[in-house]
Amino acid sequence: MAPSGSQPPEGRGEPRARQHNLFEAAATYVAACAEDDQARIDEAAGWVSPEALSFGVSELACRAVIALARERDESPQTVARSLMGLPAA
Repeated sequence: MAPSGSQPPEGRGEPRARQHNLFEAAATYVAACAEDDQARIDEAAGWVSPEALSFGVSELACRAVIALARERDESPQTVARSLMGLPAA
């Protein structure tokens, strides 16, 4: 029997709330935005602070532009402008 005041061994008792990191929150948030899923947007936005979510979304955007630029054999600037519907610089 566990002493009074101690935590039960992992896997027993009430499950702990799952912790989400900022990159998981950003990925879920952006995917939910793309799918127009307001419930998931709200859920992901609650996992981390607004500042952390903003940083994660920015990092995701950078990584996505780099990946697309490599795939298309174009510069990141060309890809980013194209995704935003802007004319070539």
